[in-house]
Amino acid sequence: MNRVVVRYRVKPEQAERNEELVRAVYEELRSADPAGFRYTTFRLEDGISFVHIAETEGDESPLPKLAAFREFQKDIVDRCDEPPVVSKAAQVGAFRF
Repeated sequence: MNRVVVRYRVKPEQAERNEELVRAVYEELRSADPAGFRYTTFRLEDGISFVHIAETEGDESPLPKLAAFREFQKDIVDRCDEPPVVSKAAQVGAFRF
């Protein structure tokens, strides 16, 4: 099982656009329904920080294959005040998550 956590902070004027792009990724994921893949995104209380958590059973994430994800990534640097930081993560515990 591979888990990745990505966090970043967008410019205030880009927060709504970023959320729209994220929602488009989820729409395409629902259609593609990749096996063995779990994904969640949080918009934090400040309204401009985002955290994505992806879990794959295999070594390869299906995200790069999605047109909506490529569109999301296309101008991510321009949307951000703090660029994405990607970290592998090991689950210590979970309850109904």
